[in-house]
Amino acid sequence: TRATWVTGEKRDLGRVALRFIREGVHHIFIGPDHILFILGLLLLGGSLRQLLRIVTAFTIAHSLTLAVATLGWLQPPARVVEPLIALSIIVVGIENLLAEQRHRDWRAPLAFGFGLVHGFGFASVLRELSLPADALGGALLSFNVGVELGQMAIVVVAAPLLAWLRRWRPAWSPGILRGGSLVVIAAGAFWLVERLLAH
Repeated sequence: TRATWVTGEKRDLGRVALRFIREGVHHIFIGPDHILFILGLLLLGGSLRQLLRIVTAFTIAHSLTLAVATLGWLQPPARVVEPLIALSIIVVGIENLLAEQRHRDWRAPLAFGFGLVHGFGFASVLRELSLPADALGGALLSFNVGVELGQMAIVVVAAPLLAWLRRWRPAWSPGILRGGSLVVIAAGAFWLVERLLAH
């Protein structure tokens, strides 16, 4: 009887983990604002070490606020969080354009700072998924793993593609950066206005 009970518990936890990993991945791929923020961070390119530092900063930051909000310690309203997420996209695009004129890369600090905001956005989605009270920690961890898998899928595809384009057509590099950054800024501005008017 005891062996059956343990097996059942593990199976239930496994189902919870798989469900929330899928939800995390799904949320990334249906969230164009999160995708564009990540792509905006990658437009400047850089070494593997630079890109890892940027992605890690974003991961640490949104993991912190995702946990804080899910546990109910701090839950900023969507009318504040959603416009700030849009603003983060605009700022990243502007930073890309300004980076051409200076030698310091501010993407890691920006990724961390705005990652805190994106974490609150992830948490609002997670709260709508009927979190299991008896497996809250596992659900939170699994959702975060799913978010990371989604993000890494974007990075693994986009970063090598951008690097290849720069090597194949070096003359295109400034155009890719400027054109991509202007698209990022325009999309962020659209979402910012839309979300401010919606609230």
